[in-house]
Amino acid sequence: MLSGRVALVTGGSRGIGYAVAHALVREGAAVAIGGRTAADLEDARHRLGARAMAVQADVQHPDEADRAVQQTVGRFGALDVLVNNAGVGVFSNVADTSIDAWRTTLDTNLSAVFYCCRAAIPHLRTRGGGWIINISSLASTAPFAGGAAYCASKAGLNAFSEALMQDVRHEQIRVSCILPGSVATGFSGRGAAGAADWKIQPDDIAAVVLDLLRMPARTLPSRLELRPSRPSAR
Repeated sequence: MLSGRVALVTGGSRGIGYAVAHALVREGAAVAIGGRTAADLEDARHRLGARAMAVQADVQHPDEADRAVQQTVGRFGALDVLVNNAGVGVFSNVADTSIDAWRTTLDTNLSAVFYCCRAAIPHLRTRGGGWIINISSLASTAPFAGGAAYCASKAGLNAFSEALMQDVRHEQIRVSCILPGSVATGFSGRGAAGAADWKIQPDDIAAVVLDLLRMPARTLPSRLELRPSRPSAR
């Protein structure tokens, strides 16, 4: 279904990003996975197989985001799908949140998406269109105590995604934003990966990404909220 297509997945060495990359490879796409840690990237690339490549890049820096896109195009000759998944979470009260933590959260969860999109759009135009899929969070619509930096960054990502969608929709570039609730990834130490059966699994989000890519060209699901069907009682 995706044979001949090329994707770049940021934060692709584990969790949601790896699940998405694995699903894309399984469907025949060539996939570049981005991340900061060389050992994790190489392990993931090995497990993904010959149609995958690893790009070590910290996309909160614009030059590294641009390099991730350029290396993907240099290796595979094109870019059709960009999945912005790289993210960090700093969870503390505002008074206890350092300026560095605030900046890192906003730079990684929001600014990095802008950098990657800005670098990718010319290549998507060359292909006559494509997909940009941004991984947000339900925390963007339901802020909670101790999550100011994270919630603000994801709320900003929602607004960015909707504006970008309107910028490029007439160029056959479709932009979608996925807002998952609790996911079993152990993100930023908030629960061990796979520890709770009631949580959304990374493969569930990968399935949604594939569903988006299968949508007829006339249809654009621009925002999707995903919740556990039966959340843990509190």
